[in-house]
Amino acid sequence: MSFFKDLLRDIANLDDDDDQSFKGSVCPYALFSASRVEETAIMDLLVKRNNDQRQQIKAAYQQAYGKSLEADLETVLTEDLKDLALALLMIPAQYDAQQVKQAMQGFGTDEDVLIEILASRSNEQIIEMKKAYKEAYQSELEDEIESDTRGDFEDALVSLCKGTRSDDTDVDKRQADWDAKALYEAGENKTGTDNALFIEIFTTRSDAQLRRTFQRYTKYSDVDMMKAIDSETSGHFEDCLTAIVKCAMNKPAFFAEKLNLAMEGSGTRTKALIRVLVTRSELDLKKVVAEYKKKYGRPLQQDILAEASGAFETALLTLCGSDD
Repeated sequence: MSFFKDLLRDIANLDDDDDQSFKGSVCPYALFSASRVEETAIMDLLVKRNNDQRQQIKAAYQQAYGKSLEADLETVLTEDLKDLALALLMIPAQYDAQQVKQAMQGFGTDEDVLIEILASRSNEQIIEMKKAYKEAYQSELEDEIESDTRGDFEDALVSLCKGTRSDDTDVDKRQADWDAKALYEAGENKTGTDNALFIEIFTTRSDAQLRRTFQRYTKYSDVDMMKAIDSETSGHFEDCLTAIVKCAMNKPAFFAEKLNLAMEGSGTRTKALIRVLVTRSELDLKKVVAEYKKKYGRPLQQDILAEASGAFETALLTLCGSDD
């Protein structure tokens, strides 16, 4: 980090003795911290550039200093800032691949992360993520999911992981009506639930088609699709179907809810906070911020101010943008 360190070394070596005879207009700042200046400068550089520009910064750093920027940042930044910086420096597919890998590593599985990523990404994003996963971990993502999950939940995730959902923005009204009736017949209107049919429809239809299907569902049922899922399914399978519904109906609102959950209650789930802000920052974060204020009655920035501090707080607020 020599382009920061030279400057910071000069700053840190300034004489900060409290000289009572000093008559100048600028005095040494009693709470000065060179390391804090360094962190702020680094994060300001990263959060004000898009991903393509960050890749250029990485390449220029490697060429100039013969080592990776990420390796140096790991020695300079504190924990939360380090996680944020490294997330920003990855291309989106690499970051998604890392997140799903970490969700399945070690004892237990973070099913919420698997659901969030697979239910919300486009076909193109999923295909690129799978390529990045295989390159980084020398294994197929579908195989890892199959070995780490079970039952209908496994089937739903594997189907989403294929990246073959319809991309058609046009809606087939007749198909939507047929699907709505089929879902009713496979769930509420029979003993037991045909989960395979739910998986087929939920994981292969486009968002636009699903929205129409969910709207038509109330033609056959006294409850909406969300309540039907709640009554007919359970566990992580229910969570997965619920996420698909929420993403189809209003994806920014889905992520606004994720951000709120990350800051709700005691402690802050910083990894979830970082993941949502970084992955949506170049896609729809302005809409997410607007949905957050609409849903919770206060700006997202206000909650970040209450949960974070220092350079980490500043970086997150910069990602969020202004509260228009």
